[in-house]
Amino acid sequence: MNILDLMASAPVLTDGALGTQLQQLGPSGGECPDQWNLLHPERVGQVAGAYVEAGSRVILTNTFRANRVALGQYGLAGELEAINRAGTRIAREAARGRALVFASMGPTGKMLVLGEIGEEEVSAAYAEQAEALAAGGADALLFETMSDLAEASLGLAAARRTGLPVFVSFAFESGKNKDRTMMGVTPEQAARRMTDEGAACVGANCGVGIAEYVPVCARLRAATPLPLWIKPNAGLPEMVEGRPAYRTSPERFASFVPALVEAGAAFVGGCCGTSPEFIRAAARALAGLCG
Repeated sequence: MNILDLMASAPVLTDGALGTQLQQLGPSGGECPDQWNLLHPERVGQVAGAYVEAGSRVILTNTFRANRVALGQYGLAGELEAINRAGTRIAREAARGRALVFASMGPTGKMLVLGEIGEEEVSAAYAEQAEALAAGGADALLFETMSDLAEASLGLAAARRTGLPVFVSFAFESGKNKDRTMMGVTPEQAARRMTDEGAACVGANCGVGIAEYVPVCARLRAATPLPLWIKPNAGLPEMVEGRPAYRTSPERFASFVPALVEAGAAFVGGCCGTSPEFIRAAARALAGLCG
């Protein structure tokens, strides 16, 4: 199975949340979840494997914050290559040839617009992580939960040098209608720029819930011919005893899957608050579309 074959059978079911699932297995807010690739690989593999069993045809690596800048906040920059290679190995073992492995890459956590980081440092950080993930055997690279177009552009350019397909997904959660990123980027701006700069796919993840992402998906579709990657949260979280709680049920989440597909989504999955139960429900919804 390769990406072209997979996309020919779109819509494609991806996985659900990794971070919130790992939190249930132990990490506190002060730990680095990416380091679990080295400390607790069996638990990371357990989550990834559960998604494969639920029907995911694409699973992500546990490497969202595994760039040098973000890892440096935990004093783990020296373990960058080991963390990223372990992340791809764990996902590939969990996939067992039944799913493709997309390597997760996230924001650096520092803002270009405020001068907290420079463009050269951003580019170098993403190039280093992308090379480690490609060497580990990822099928594609995915920037997710992006909010800054400039940072996304730097990341895309750096990651494309690996020769792997590069997907770029933005989090839309701000503005009057919750249809802009934290930095004010609209779906149209994100789609057009990523298309012009050579992304293989553009999309939306995290942010708001699945109902709100149906119109966002439609706007992305109108702005680009690229395949669309859509992974909404299980609604907006509420804090309960210091932890985020998501109120959307798997059944309600899945009820919007047909609308997402009709709006143009080629890849459908879940982000924060979703679980293998959500993916099983989404799989049933997709099966209903096919017949």
